[in-house]
Amino acid sequence: MKALFIGGTGTISTAITKQLGEMGVDLTLFNRGNSNADIPSGVKVIKGDIRNEEESAKLLAGLTFDVVADFIAFVPEHVQADYRLFRGKTNQYIFISSASAYQKPPVSPIIDESTPLSNPFWKYSRDKAECEEWLLGKFKSEGFPVTLVRPSHTYGDGQIPLALHGSNGQWQVIRRMQQGKRVIIHGDGSSLWAVTHNTDFAKGFIGLMGNPHAIGQEVHITSDERITWTQIHEIIAKQLGVSLNPLYVPSDLIIHEGKKFGYDFEGPLLGDKTHSVIFDNSKIKRLVPDFVATTRFDQGMAKTIPYVLSRPELHSEDADYEKFSEALCAIMDKAMA
Repeated sequence: MKALFIGGTGTISTAITKQLGEMGVDLTLFNRGNSNADIPSGVKVIKGDIRNEEESAKLLAGLTFDVVADFIAFVPEHVQADYRLFRGKTNQYIFISSASAYQKPPVSPIIDESTPLSNPFWKYSRDKAECEEWLLGKFKSEGFPVTLVRPSHTYGDGQIPLALHGSNGQWQVIRRMQQGKRVIIHGDGSSLWAVTHNTDFAKGFIGLMGNPHAIGQEVHITSDERITWTQIHEIIAKQLGVSLNPLYVPSDLIIHEGKKFGYDFEGPLLGDKTHSVIFDNSKIKRLVPDFVATTRFDQGMAKTIPYVLSRPELHSEDADYEKFSEALCAIMDKAMA
């Protein structure tokens, strides 16, 4: 198999790239070359900006691929440019969409691929849905060989999956846990969520590559494990060796107060994480019969937390998020009083 990944060094794509490298697949990454330090030996790199269509066409001239996957396409203009670049040059084009595009609020917590795409709270999700619609139109009208993949909350060694954090990443939340300070959890912490380790996602994704039954299909890839947001935070705290000190705050209040600090939490909360979701993974298991997510969240955190703690470059203090957290604490204290 000869494959091209546009991007290939993010949380999701890194695990896929590593597994394909170990399998000896002929893989090329097309990216700007800013995060290529950990690329496996044998994986080739074309350094370029996919957003510069003219330059990209020159760099890709004469090349064909069995599979092209774009991990950094977010709006219809991105996939339209990909269509022009790869029409007739690949047997399968995989667009990485998002499970956040599913209907919000959900009519049912059970989500499968027939659930409508409708998210009035998050433009990111609506843009992904528009990309899907455009690509499926090309599949239906002229047979453009597209596969649509919808990840949900996927994490890896360097990413701790949280619902809320500041613009400097997750470290400030970790620091608050370590210091025994209260940690903001949206709602009452009881909504169900699915977190998927990137190595598990990679197994499902690789099974879709070159799979003729996946052409023209939409499919999500998630773990079957369902845990609450309180459990997620408790597991993180346990791996840090501390006790969780939660402060439960209504999502509407988080959104309202967040705006004062420049945060837009409406999409990530009302458009995604506020709602309980239970993903029905029957379709990925039909398309990839040996797929199963085997990394429990506690097992994943047993790897991720030591990784994050051992890397000072990930320890970015965030004064704004600290002030935001303390402001919410004061508001809730006043309300309780």
